[in-house]
Amino acid sequence: MRYFIEFSYSGKNYFGFQIQPNQISVQEVLEKALSTILRDEIKITGAGRTDTGVHAKKIFAHFDTDKKLGENLTYQLNSFLPQDISIKRIFPVKEDFHARFDATFRTYEYYISLEKNPFTQDSSWQIWKRDLDINRMNDACEILFEYEDFTSFSKLHTDNKTNNCKIYKAFWEQNGSELKFTISADRFLRNMVRAIVGTMIEIGNGKIEPADLRKIIEDKNRNSAGTSAPAQGLFLVDVGYDF
Repeated sequence: MRYFIEFSYSGKNYFGFQIQPNQISVQEVLEKALSTILRDEIKITGAGRTDTGVHAKKIFAHFDTDKKLGENLTYQLNSFLPQDISIKRIFPVKEDFHARFDATFRTYEYYISLEKNPFTQDSSWQIWKRDLDINRMNDACEILFEYEDFTSFSKLHTDNKTNNCKIYKAFWEQNGSELKFTISADRFLRNMVRAIVGTMIEIGNGKIEPADLRKIIEDKNRNSAGTSAPAQGLFLVDVGYDF
């Protein structure tokens, strides 16, 4: 049987979702917990691989097992796992349904604090020494919809077969001293959202014009874009499927 897990985690203490040699990862901790409780070697496949320090409010993974799952497995896992990983639900799916390849969209949010806030140090980028023009940043968001090749925002030396992504939505909102960037697409390249945010900040503070984003994208060169935003402000908030 194949099962899906819906869960969330704070990425502060992990070197990303995917297993890393000699580093702690969310995948490793989850697999150890499942294997211990089910008394079987369990391997999970995630919907994506978040980078070191990135958080997930809603993410999925699948695993296969012949074991009969108890009704209290979610409770058992939450009791076994550390406080920074939370299991929402576990449910059966078709045996060929895939957490990564069958995802129809992914949505990320990036948070920026415009004031020095000791309570959001681990969950936002603290930019309290600069003024940002959210209207300029939203003008730049409209340009993202004109393109599909986002090589300029991809981490270098990856094994991607294509750097094409279809962006469905992208916009900035301000609530008091908090800025939130929401972006949704069929897929994302490694480091893509953080690179876009870093470039948007240069637009927001007047360093470059919104229209300059076209040339940055068309260059297909990571060096043309801005510096990547820090990891702690990034959250994966939703993954869509046609269950």
